[in-house]
Amino acid sequence: MTKSSGIITGALLAALRRNFALDWYGIHGIRHWGRVRTNGLRLSRVTGANPRVIELFAVLHDSHRLNDGHDPDHGSRGAENARRHHGHLFHLDQLELELLCEACTGHSDGYTDADVTVQTCWDADRLDLGRVGIEPAPVKLCTAAARDPEVLAWAYRRSLNR
Repeated sequence: MTKSSGIITGALLAALRRNFALDWYGIHGIRHWGRVRTNGLRLSRVTGANPRVIELFAVLHDSHRLNDGHDPDHGSRGAENARRHHGHLFHLDQLELELLCEACTGHSDGYTDADVTVQTCWDADRLDLGRVGIEPAPVKLCTAAARDPEVLAWAYRRSLNR
């Protein structure tokens, strides 16, 4: 496993779990968050993305989903959750917080043009689509690092182990 920055604490995870409306071990739960984190940290070694933002994105982007299906506002709710917990369950500078909120808000909208940290967050999530029976399409990924055939194959294999 990739070394943690220590920004994801037990207190943060406990707060997220208390308010998580879905199955903690379901398709949008803690195992998905872990794979997104690992995907993002691996990509960040190539893209130069901010690992602190990536780690928080992993646990916050789906943290306020209302269901496992169509939930178009869940990214915005994840960003609101980030703002709510910022300053007491984790600390970022203002730019990092804005990148985190942008990544959460737009992660399921199909965007590809953004700051490299936001792009890396989106790719980290998209690389885990195998858990819902979808093989990630390289043209829908933002970074060359995510489109690398070796990375795609690695992430897809991991995503099948829901």
